[in-house]
Amino acid sequence: MAKLRILIADDERPARSYLKGLLRTFPDAELVGEAENGAEAVEMLHALRPDLALLDLQMPVLTGFEVVRELEAADVPLVAFVTAFDQYAVQAFEMNAIDYLLKPVEAGRLAMTLERAAERLGHPDWRAGETRRLNDAASAYEELGRSEFLQRIPVKKRDEFYLINVEEIASIVADGELLKLTTQDGRRFEFNFRLKDLEERLDPSRFIRLSRGAIVNIDSVSHISPLPGGTYNVALTNGQEVASSRLQSKILRSRLLRL
Repeated sequence: MAKLRILIADDERPARSYLKGLLRTFPDAELVGEAENGAEAVEMLHALRPDLALLDLQMPVLTGFEVVRELEAADVPLVAFVTAFDQYAVQAFEMNAIDYLLKPVEAGRLAMTLERAAERLGHPDWRAGETRRLNDAASAYEELGRSEFLQRIPVKKRDEFYLINVEEIASIVADGELLKLTTQDGRRFEFNFRLKDLEERLDPSRFIRLSRGAIVNIDSVSHISPLPGGTYNVALTNGQEVASSRLQSKILRSRLLRL
């Protein structure tokens, strides 16, 4: 019997290393590749055509759900999402029979995932069924979590706290351990938080990541200027300018520069 060919996609190296170590204990599993972000995962899924993808739900550039939506139907593998506990994700997965692994992943739970994948591959129409379930789960997750996005962010300036409504935000830029928030009227605040964790709590229809260290409010974008190498300079209505990374420029083009 052929080995189950597996791709891992997770932006955290320790998480990838841990999963790789677990997979080595399964003689019927073969790791064929590992991706560090969503865009890289799409490229590797297209090139390698694995049987099963273990996708981190929250990754830079593209989330696990966005990875699936970027794929052509013929490239969609079996998918198991790997995530920290997220009640809406778990509910969406269970509603649509999508396999998932909660971090830290347990060997016994991974064994169940591999067994289910091997069983599903035995059905001739598995790819169409998987594509439908994945799309339904993505839609359910978005609907379940829609009302849970942040409406305001508490920040402290000297000895006073300010509640900044998210629609007032123009940009949030990481600077070491600090996040620097600039409003549309030019006020500036600093606070301690991980940009990745904050991004998960912002409405993706309102905000877009321009690079590993910058998120902007789409409503605050004034104009976008191309730069060499396929990147962009994004000018905001408050006078700020934020450069996009090469990877995020693909998302920017897709979301903002196409009718």
